[in-house]
Amino acid sequence: MGKRSISEEHKEEQKIDFVLPWVDGNDPEWQKEKACYSPSPMAESSSEVRYRDWDNLQYWFRAAEKFAPWVNRIHFITWGHTPVWLKKDAPKLNIVDHRDYIPQEYLPTFSSHTIELNMHRIPGLSENFVYFNDDMFLTRPVRPEDFFKNGRPCDTFGLNCIYFGEDSAGHFNGSNMEVINTEFKGQKRRIMKRDFRKWFALKNGRTIRLKTFLLSAWDWFPGFHYDHLPTDLCKSTIAEVWEKYGDILDKTCRDRFRRESNVNQWLFKYWQLCKGNYEVRSYKFGKAYHIEEDNFEQLCSDIINKSFSMICVNDTPRTKDFDTKKQRVREAFDSILPEKSSFEL
Repeated sequence: MGKRSISEEHKEEQKIDFVLPWVDGNDPEWQKEKACYSPSPMAESSSEVRYRDWDNLQYWFRAAEKFAPWVNRIHFITWGHTPVWLKKDAPKLNIVDHRDYIPQEYLPTFSSHTIELNMHRIPGLSENFVYFNDDMFLTRPVRPEDFFKNGRPCDTFGLNCIYFGEDSAGHFNGSNMEVINTEFKGQKRRIMKRDFRKWFALKNGRTIRLKTFLLSAWDWFPGFHYDHLPTDLCKSTIAEVWEKYGDILDKTCRDRFRRESNVNQWLFKYWQLCKGNYEVRSYKFGKAYHIEEDNFEQLCSDIINKSFSMICVNDTPRTKDFDTKKQRVREAFDSILPEKSSFEL
């Protein structure tokens, strides 16, 4: 077989896939298998909030088709079940069972970390891809260069302190930073000097830039700015981290449920940033809503008015009157995405 031409390789590099994991928490077979294993010591990991259904997944597919028609392929990760309305033979759809890509020694898993840390093993996954949670939606037209520019992931970036508190991901972030500060020990000043224009780009916003300035004096990284929004990743980045810190990732993947000592997929994002493998994207590109009483009306308004390119509708233990809010969110999405997509029966 002859070598591929430069144009063919360039075309391959330009492909961008979407990756979306999903679980049907109401599936009795899934519940039965889950019950066979010890619950996670983290209460949130096995709580109703993590699995209750907002019944809005169809809008994710409608948005992907309408607002990102250029997407190469959608890899839909499931335990083995699929929504009853999903058209399984849709041309751009690749339904991925956990067994299709997660090493057998880690299965069965009920941890999002295991599902995420092994994404680079998905058969046919493009080098450049966008990782979504099922509560993250596109809400207006986007371009490929909003996610990858010059072959590099796009991101909003800055230094921040890690928050440790109720319902927080602080423990995971702490584990991530242990790896980062081991790998890039003594390199922080050089990294900040190399990417000075990125760290302090106006697109990052005044608050992020101020935090970065105040936290720049230390020789180590205290933590990074993070929005609960889709993440642009390179498959090769995940493979590199596995090659260098496979023992740490392996330890996380052997936990059936999430534990406080785990690392998570943010590690790959931070790795890319420290390597300088990213382009700056405006902090106004998306917004994450952790649903509470005082922000719910604004969330619905921002969906209806397409205020951001992407938005996160994050359920929390503080989300009250769930059924009413679920219906309101569905109505908001239906106002901008009323027509079925080719992914629906």
